Amino acid sequence: MAKSAVLRLPFLVLFSIVSIYLSLVEGKFKNTMFCNWGAHHSSLQGNGDDVTLVLDQESGSGIESNTTFLFGTFEMQIKLVPGNSAGTVTAYYLSSIGEKHDEIDFEFLGNVSGQPYTIHTNIFSQGCGGREQQFHPWFDPIADFHNYTIYWSPSQVIWYVDRVPIRVYNNYLKDGIPFPNLQEMRVYSSLWNADSWATRGGLDKIDWQNAPFVAELRNFKASAYNYDERPPPSMNIIEYDTMIYRSELDEDEHGAMKALRKKHMIYDYCKDVKRFRGLFPGDCFMPQY
Repeated sequence: MAKSAVLRLPFLVLFSIVSIYLSLVEGKFKNTMFCNWGAHHSSLQGNGDDVTLVLDQESGSGIESNTTFLFGTFEMQIKLVPGNSAGTVTAYYLSSIGEKHDEIDFEFLGNVSGQPYTIHTNIFSQGCGGREQQFHPWFDPIADFHNYTIYWSPSQVIWYVDRVPIRVYNNYLKDGIPFPNLQEMRVYSSLWNADSWATRGGLDKIDWQNAPFVAELRNFKASAYNYDERPPPSMNIIEYDTMIYRSELDEDEHGAMKALRKKHMIYDYCKDVKRFRGLFPGDCFMPQY
């Protein structure tokens, strides 16, 4: 079908065609993910709905999705490691494979008891990262589960915490700025030893007397394109970006994010003059949200 003919299709018909290629993945971890390392340090709970990740001196542990995706919304509820978690990192992220990989990160940097966790976000495209933003949580992340969502579309990436946006990264490929839009990615979560850098730049090491360290996961949900079932080239998905994805935050979300960032953001790569010596990445000069 010619492109011009496709664009004349009624919206509902076109949406139905595109929706065929959307897959909804939710529910039991035993059906959607597998342990990719430290199998003896992770376990399914309940009826396969929940996962426990464990870290001790022997090993950490991690899981990954059975499916690769190209764009979508990915949700996970996580309860972080309690107590003195300094040096540990609980990660929830999307990633492709290879040296020039793409990646979208949530990483939760452990804390000395009484100090706040750090919510660390980053994005890579073609192996190029270095775009970190960090926040202190405005809730207790170890007392209960909280929802962490990554929204990845052809036009932008949005990070949400409990359905409140905390960060946006827009697609400025036309301006020569990297953006992950070509490589399929899997969903991963892991608990591992990062005491060389995670807490106060590596000053606070893991206290193994507190091991084992445990993080709990539940309710993984992906509304996303299964890469193996993506639309054929004749249905250029970017043409339908505004039909199947949101293009921007609404006014309430924008206001909530602005207020949250003002109060809880503790690091922004676009303000790190010492690191970049004033030569900031190009996206720092573009509208962020």
